[in-house]
Amino acid sequence: MSLPKINPTTAKAWQELREHFLAIKDLEMKNLFAADADRADNFSIEWNDFFVDFSKNRITKETLDLLLKLAEETKLKEAIASQFSGDIINETEGRAVLHTALRAPESASIVVDGVDIIPEIHQVKKSIENFTNEIVRGELKGYTGKAFTDVVNIGIGGSDLGPAMVVDALQFYKNHLNTHFVSNIDGDHIHEVIKKLNPETTLFVIVSKTFTTHETLTNANTIRSWFLEKASEAAIAKHFVAVSTNIASVQEFGIHPDHIFPMWDWVGGRFSLWSAVGLSISLSIGYDNFDKLLSGAYKMDTHFKTASLKENIPVVLALISIWYNNFFETESEVVIPYTQYLNQFTTYLQQGIMESNGKSVDRNGKPVNYQTGTLVWGEPGCNAQHAFFQLIHQGTKLVPADFIGFAESLHGNKEHQDILVSNFIAQTEALMNGKTEVAVISEFEPNNISSEKIKHLVPFKVFEGNKPTNTIFIKKLTPESLGKLIALYEHKIFVQGIIWNIFSYDQFGVELGKQLATNILTDIKNNTFANHDASTANILKYYLKK
Repeated sequence: MSLPKINPTTAKAWQELREHFLAIKDLEMKNLFAADADRADNFSIEWNDFFVDFSKNRITKETLDLLLKLAEETKLKEAIASQFSGDIINETEGRAVLHTALRAPESASIVVDGVDIIPEIHQVKKSIENFTNEIVRGELKGYTGKAFTDVVNIGIGGSDLGPAMVVDALQFYKNHLNTHFVSNIDGDHIHEVIKKLNPETTLFVIVSKTFTTHETLTNANTIRSWFLEKASEAAIAKHFVAVSTNIASVQEFGIHPDHIFPMWDWVGGRFSLWSAVGLSISLSIGYDNFDKLLSGAYKMDTHFKTASLKENIPVVLALISIWYNNFFETESEVVIPYTQYLNQFTTYLQQGIMESNGKSVDRNGKPVNYQTGTLVWGEPGCNAQHAFFQLIHQGTKLVPADFIGFAESLHGNKEHQDILVSNFIAQTEALMNGKTEVAVISEFEPNNISSEKIKHLVPFKVFEGNKPTNTIFIKKLTPESLGKLIALYEHKIFVQGIIWNIFSYDQFGVELGKQLATNILTDIKNNTFANHDASTANILKYYLKK
């Protein structure tokens, strides 16, 4: 069964949303609260250890009803069923989309091309568990008989961003192994990593589905050459493992067949951390914690698949995002995690969201006549408050924001946590309420400032307010709760792609630059300037005369 192919702008609900937007676009959120004593309760969802408040948005019950109607008209429920059942919903590449299967229990059954894929998934998970335990316990050793102290993940895109984000986010749970990530083709980066390593005690994990990715293979071969300055070819089998489908090339590299972990076509790179791509996660935090990460994601999968649309966290957040993107024309949204542990979370989301839904052709192969995708950015609070919050509070752009916080700290410092959470809550209140001219003047009064100076300063200190936020408040950062959070955003991506009538799981847009880079690299090696525009040729000449 293929996905529905409905231009959302032709839906009755879309037309009604346009009219509704014109009627309420200037409504003040604080007035909506004043008119409805139950608004906070009616516009929030409590599920497991998550509390999601979306009441501080420029929406009414009618807005939400119309957005849910749009989801119904674009056949979201049917699309969700198609994804989980293993239908070929990545039609342009002829693949199912089943990263959700990677966290399904062993009792599940999902058939792809006539084969139940669950047994193989759990067989690979067992291999990850066994390998992880042998490395962590020091049973598998390096070529000089020493236990491993460091792990280096060599990959790029989804083979790097997901594992790197999770390892950083869950460093509280890490074991004695130090984990490093090499992704950028920048030679300076790789040499900065290498100089920290001892070849006798370092394990290298090469992650490349095809084992042909230029950046990854260049980095892997550079590290291989560095390693062979101290060790023999035979030692490679003890220090290098791979996550790949290209068995022949991996073995030619020198990796032992028992240390090759498979990947599947039905897992997109940016959704692959749940697979063997997450081997470095398992090595860093232990397999039991890796399994809890998957378990959390599965719980969110179940919620997404079974909850009614109006009580469905990913669905509601996706619809609100569409409301701002397509009707307020905001274009961007900011994600602010109030924990330093999630300092790479927004970077990770940038690939997931913008590579998935940055499309200008719909599922019928026609150019879209509406905005798709959102620009995603952000940094952890409170750092963000001292950086770009000025623009959100008093700038000319409307920027919807997701605030992500945790009620409990991991190290138990209550003083710090109280200050952090007070900022987390206060910022959403400030963004909604702003500060009126009357409030600004009242703050001046006790300070004996002249009326003339007050009159001059007041315009600069007024906050317009009415800035929308979602609050995602989670009890505690654990492997399980992180799994839920990541899966929440994965499903949000899916919902938006369905409603926008685009294919979220291909990424042809990343290929052209790679193709041209190959041509330019040939020119650099040959000192030529063939077939380029004048600007490109001039830049190339500048590089070659360095």
